[in-house]
Order: sequence, then C-alpha cells, then structure tokens
Amino acid sequence: MSNPFTNYVAGYSMLLHSGAALSAAAAQRPLLPEVPDDAPLCLVFAPHPDDEAIMGGLPWRLRRECGWRVVNVAVTLGSDTARRDARWRELTACCDFLGFDLLSASGESRHGLERIGPRTVVEDARYWSACVARVADLIAGQQPRLIVCPHSNDGHPAHIGTHLLVMDALRQLGSHVSVHLALGEYWNTQPDPGLLVELGVPDVTALMAALSLHAGEVARNPYHLTLPAFFMDAVRRGAERVCAPGSAAPSYAFAALYGWQQWANGQCRAMPGRLLPLSASPAGCFG
Repeated sequence: MSNPFTNYVAGYSMLLHSGAALSAAAAQRPLLPEVPDDAPLCLVFAPHPDDEAIMGGLPWRLRRECGWRVVNVAVTLGSDTARRDARWRELTACCDFLGFDLLSASGESRHGLERIGPRTVVEDARYWSACVARVADLIAGQQPRLIVCPHSNDGHPAHIGTHLLVMDALRQLGSHVSVHLALGEYWNTQPDPGLLVELGVPDVTALMAALSLHAGEVARNPYHLTLPAFFMDAVRRGAERVCAPGSAAPSYAFAALYGWQQWANGQCRAMPGRLLPLSASPAGCFG
C-alpha cells in the first residue's frame, strides 16, 4: 500500500546525501556593509571553532542588516592540540567569510584558554579566576551592546564552562557594565528561550557555507549539512516556548532560538519573549 509521505521523506534523504558534493571553495563571500567607527558591538563567545556559525544567526543579521561590528572570541581551540593550528586557520576563514572580527580569549593568536568547564571551577579555582579576569577585561575594553554565548546547560563541558566564564566575568564587573545577553544552544535545547530570530534562505546559506569552512571538523561529521534542519526545528520549539503554549507557529522556514537577558545594575533579568521576523530590524531589540 503506497504512503504519500514516502517521496517527501526520500527527498530529505536525497538532499542530505547530495550535500557531499558541495564545496566550500565555490561559496561566494556575501556582500556586507562597511562597519562605521561608532557601530554597536556584538561579542560572540564561542566555546569551539564552529560555534560562531552555529550560534551566529542573530550576530549575522546584525552584521548584514545593521552594520554592527561582530567580534568572535575564541574561548578554546578544542582538546586536540595537534589540530589547533589548523582550527585557527579554519576559524579565520569562517570569520572572514561572515565579516566577523576574531580574537582569542587568551590574548594570544592561535591559543585559546584551557580546561574551560565546570570541573575547573571547583578543581583549579586560581586558574579559573585568572580566566574570568581575562574575560572581564575583554568585556570592559570592548564595551559590547550584546554578548552571545551558550546557555547554562548546553550539554558539552566547554559550552557550559563558557557560559559560567561569561557570567562570572559580568559578576566581577558588576554595575560597571550594562549589556544584553543572547544565550545560544546546540548540544542541549534552550531551557528558557526568549527570542526567536527568523532567518531567510540567504542567511542560512551564508551560515552553512561558513560552517563548511571548518573543513577538518565537517570531514569527520558533515554537520554543516544538517544546519538548515537545526534552524527549522528552532521554529517548532520557539513557537510555543517564546510565545504561549498552544500558539500558532509563525510562518518562518528557519530561525535561531536564544535565551534573552539583560545585565544591568549588577544583576541579570529575563527579557519579555519576542519573535523577530525578517521584516523587523534586529537592532531594535538592543537599544
């Protein structure tokens, strides 16, 4: 007995397998506006090289539509020391493609921080404090309007550690800094999302092409090919997590989902849930 959904599912499978023929070398770099000297700044704290693209939906729209300066902070370069030089080159290529600036959290080119995770907070408090001080100095010096980092339970120790690192740095800075936080997700879904950011086909295309430039990583696992599905699922979850349960889903094909908070007067507060369609400027959220 025929099933009308068979061709639909088979189409997904064929599309996924056809992605093996795609080449990052053939991807044309998007045209982007110049960044004014007084442009607002978004800092992306990426636990690993590739997270700047995975969490990059909102920063990308701010860069492309609003001329914001986006700086990716490489928190670590991964645990495989033999791959670090190559990962820095791949990360540089990805950031160049997206028009993001690039810094290392350690302050040294091609070197990130070590052992960023919850265990280090307990087992090596002295080293952790030094890392927190470094990130606090970076935030104070850059004066971002928005920080993007993983949420507090994003599954991987380095992702959770990056969240703890940023929050400890903000606590150290206290009332001397006021900044919005967009908490991204990858390994675990967002526990308390507050912002659903619609992405158009050109946006997902750019992020997917940029992610493919992490050639050594996608060679062992072509996760760049499932990035559109990741953004599609964010629409499903965001519809009833950002809005009220039972709400009708927005007509977005793709979206990025974030927790949304604001750090002000030495404390964090959750922002009201919001849908951000392509028709609205993302800069309006962070005035």
